[in-house]
Amino acid sequence: MDKKHPSMASGTFNPPFLLKPAGVQTALASAGMRAWGKNSMIDAAREIILTTVDGVRLLGSMSRQSQPHNKGLVVLLHGWEGSSESTYIRTTGRFLFNRGFDVFRLNLRDHGPSHHLNTGIFYAVLLDEVFDAVRQISEAEQKKPVFIAGFSLGGNFALRVARRCATRPIDNLRQVFSISPVLNPDKATDRIDNNRFLLKYFLKKWRRSLAIKQRLYPRHYDFSAIMDLDNIREMTERLVARYSGYENAEAYFKGYTLINNDLKGITIPTTILTSKDDPIIPVEDFYSLHTSNATRMIVQSYGGHNGFLDGWRLNGWYEQIMEDAFLNASI
Repeated sequence: MDKKHPSMASGTFNPPFLLKPAGVQTALASAGMRAWGKNSMIDAAREIILTTVDGVRLLGSMSRQSQPHNKGLVVLLHGWEGSSESTYIRTTGRFLFNRGFDVFRLNLRDHGPSHHLNTGIFYAVLLDEVFDAVRQISEAEQKKPVFIAGFSLGGNFALRVARRCATRPIDNLRQVFSISPVLNPDKATDRIDNNRFLLKYFLKKWRRSLAIKQRLYPRHYDFSAIMDLDNIREMTERLVARYSGYENAEAYFKGYTLINNDLKGITIPTTILTSKDDPIIPVEDFYSLHTSNATRMIVQSYGGHNGFLDGWRLNGWYEQIMEDAFLNASI
């Protein structure tokens, strides 16, 4: 039996008045000041490079507890043009590490300081390498429980990993938690392009990333024709037409779109959290999703994109819900 409409589970997120605006929540989600202070997860981190079955190399950071435990390991997946050092990754990881979990922060290809590891450039359709990285991380834990928490595009990857597990199980992957996941990248692109603050933010980060890749591999890439474009859609159109096998951006976006029945086959326990005021992801996309009984949908009125920050300490409201989901999945 499938479920069509999201539920209002796990209570209501009602931030203080000054934190209610979606723009404030979205901006503060990535604000560096939230990551200030002691972070035992960072102190314990060691760099790891994973090589997938297809020879792709992905950079990650493993943080282990000093004492043996059975809580398990959480794999954190950042959003587009984020990294393992993104504020929301560092703060969520800090919370989970302080609660006794091991934490693995995985960088997607060409994110963080990883542009040099692969000649090919990043595309959001490259699920195989992320799935294989998660598989390797999980297998290394042997029988200990493993969980995934993804944000935005990382949330999209997390949901696609969960979907693939229905046919290619990762035995000790117990729970997937997806925050503000991109469901329809075609719509999300238009939303970014029509928001001058978001557009400026993503253009700056994407141009920087492309410049690094071109500098490292000048024989393979010349992005000069797209660097001065002033919107994400046109940049994507030009990039995929020249360097990918996709005819246009629309065809490329379809490669990682999750709508209608696309998540109906998920069998691994999965939690999806989104907000009605997300400036990037239309909430209507979630209402049209058909999901299995393994999937719990949480739709809140506030939270922006990747936000859900509650109180003057700017802690993530979702963190306790995430921990409870992981602990319950381990029983």
